[in-house]
Amino acid sequence: MATSLPIVDGTGVCCSPLTQGALEVDEAERLARVFKALSDPTRVRLLSMIAARPGEEACVCDLIEPVGLSQPTVSHHMKQLVDAGLVTREQRGRWAYYRVVDATLASLSGALRPTP
Repeated sequence: MATSLPIVDGTGVCCSPLTQGALEVDEAERLARVFKALSDPTRVRLLSMIAARPGEEACVCDLIEPVGLSQPTVSHHMKQLVDAGLVTREQRGRWAYYRVVDATLASLSGALRPTP
């Protein structure tokens, strides 16, 4: 079943779009880290599965079977998404729950949106 990421309007975006001129070094490095985290198809799938769930939140236990990977491997991919700022992690008992960070998705969307 295909899912899509939520559409964001880009308001409150912290960075200027790539098309508005040259980025500062630290902003280019930040964007590259986020895009690098999304360069793996499994991570893109995990992010889309979380975004498609009610409240844009999922337990790691719900992500293991759909991607067909072991829990440690899924946790590794989720750590990459957390480190990139795409999701947040909250420990609840023995399970980790992940939530999409809408501001980061808006920032990515704004960085790629052409300016008029």
